[in-house]
Amino acid sequence: MAKQSSPPVVELPSAVEHWGSFFGGAKGVNYDVVASPVAVTVPGTVAEIGTSNSTEYALLTNGSLYAWGLGTQGQLGDGAVVNSFAVPVRVRFPRGVKIASIPADVMPYDAALAVDTQGNVWGWGDDGGGELCLGNTRTYTTPVKLPLSQVTAVAGASNHALYDARGTVYACGINSAGDLGDGSRRDTTTPVKVPGLDGSSVAELVASFADSGALLSDGEYFDWGYDGNGQLGDGQFGRSSDVPVRVNLPDPVTQIAQGGSIWDNGQTLVMLSNGSLWAWGANFNGQLGDGTTRSRASPVPFRPPAGVSYKSLATGGITSYAVSTTGQVYAWGASPVGQVGDGTTHTTLIPVRVASGADMISSTANNVAVALPGRSAG
Repeated sequence: MAKQSSPPVVELPSAVEHWGSFFGGAKGVNYDVVASPVAVTVPGTVAEIGTSNSTEYALLTNGSLYAWGLGTQGQLGDGAVVNSFAVPVRVRFPRGVKIASIPADVMPYDAALAVDTQGNVWGWGDDGGGELCLGNTRTYTTPVKLPLSQVTAVAGASNHALYDARGTVYACGINSAGDLGDGSRRDTTTPVKVPGLDGSSVAELVASFADSGALLSDGEYFDWGYDGNGQLGDGQFGRSSDVPVRVNLPDPVTQIAQGGSIWDNGQTLVMLSNGSLWAWGANFNGQLGDGTTRSRASPVPFRPPAGVSYKSLATGGITSYAVSTTGQVYAWGASPVGQVGDGTTHTTLIPVRVASGADMISSTANNVAVALPGRSAG
């Protein structure tokens, strides 16, 4: 009797919900403003999601990458320079390239990054600060392989980016407040090493407007860059650093989210190994979640609503988010273009539930995206 083969697994479409606004270009105008979650459909199961100021991305389990939002600087990666807000388009990598990961925390301004299964890193969009490390400031409408190999972590924001390659952290781009972390304030379009992290295993890199950070595998967290509102978490306001600074926390860090989109904001949220939640930095809109609008130069605890446990954190420009262990999405902070997602433009110091059924989240500047669990059928 002939052996019957198993039917092929068919990937069914998945939904990603998003709200807030996209902005980009020279004037930073807001587009596609929505104050409550709206869904876009991608043609498969979502493995990871990511956001930039202008565009959102969904990596599927088959290694393909889809994008929607602004595309006028090539951010969609499909070779065009037009927007696509409602219909995701496939990012055009060379034949045979399969993407393994994208930075969930944030991508550079009007640009994007992705790492393939061979450890190569790809970039596209507006390279106005040289953050793609290609030695120039051109715009790329399809992905280009960057000059780094064995890459295990990436992050970018504004016009700078970080790369962990072969166990060393490199940075490229504009260095206005020491955000490259190389001990200088010099801009660069080619990679420079970030000192003080050599020999340490990096678990995750993060970035925001003029700040950067590295979470080590042992749970230590270092950040560097701008400190006007206590962004470095070292107990001092206004002492920016062009080298990594260790943040003193009571237990190892297991998760990090860094946000901020202009000089007047910038904050970090962390989850520790004991499950406690801490935050520091700008808090003019209550984005630290401690119930106040007082900025903090040292970590302070914040808590979820009674009976709720958070499993993941995200933070944008002036708004913060969490996904609970049951998939409920909570938001707090400012909402001038609907970032909270509760249908209003009201600031809230108390977390409000705005979506459900989520298993991952990403936020940058004025927008946030959550992915619902994918489905497949045989």
